[in-house]
Amino acid sequence: MGRLRDKVVLITGASSGLGEQIAYESAKQDAAVAVSARRLDKLEIVRDRCAAYSGRRVAAYKLDVRSKTQIQSVLDAVYDEFGQIDVLVNNAGFGCFEEALHMDMDLAEEMFRVNVFGLMYMTQLVARKMAERKQGHIINIASQGGKIATPKSAVYSATKAAVIGYSNALRLELKPQHIFVTTVNPGPIKTDFFAAADKTGDYLKNVGSVVLKPQTVAVQVVEVMLTSRREVNMPRIMEVGGRMYNLFPHLGDYLARTIFNKK
Repeated sequence: MGRLRDKVVLITGASSGLGEQIAYESAKQDAAVAVSARRLDKLEIVRDRCAAYSGRRVAAYKLDVRSKTQIQSVLDAVYDEFGQIDVLVNNAGFGCFEEALHMDMDLAEEMFRVNVFGLMYMTQLVARKMAERKQGHIINIASQGGKIATPKSAVYSATKAAVIGYSNALRLELKPQHIFVTTVNPGPIKTDFFAAADKTGDYLKNVGSVVLKPQTVAVQVVEVMLTSRREVNMPRIMEVGGRMYNLFPHLGDYLARTIFNKK
């Protein structure tokens, strides 16, 4: 206990699901937690629970990562309150399962603004401050979908592949500044994400054997904080599948179109 004592952890998309659980697990490790999301009412509940776990400072900030102005304002407030950010967890994001030919392109652009550009802008501003201190850790929540794309996930997978590519280059650039960069690539997690992503409501049922609990993923995320771990891939069977996909791409396409196609 207390591995993150005196460290400040900022989490986006922390009002529910995985972000909420990362906040709790960080608080249990005695971190000073700053949570942000669009839904301030739910975020304040998370804030209070974190404070009960840690007894340390916890702050909640209303934030829509599509807005550069809001990102700057929230970061200014975090630095005023805590003085530093040791770990940034870019968790905010959403998806929509739809065939590419029928995707609403306004929605596609919004997905990129949230999943990719908001993450990049937040990362750039925080990483500049971390570089001044020569320490820090940026954790980007990507997805197994960014490694293995399946039908009806073209746009969502594209956003997560962008996050993985961005993170891989960023890791190399920030290494001389002693800043760690980790991508977390989970498979399906039982959260409200699928209420918006899957209009049929069938996806989680179809992949029941590999569905992750948000608490399980959150524990893994917090365990790698302030370490040089490159990636976290869950569940194990999907990590193996991703490796096989790269080694045998034609077979991978066949499996993604058939066995892995659960949407």
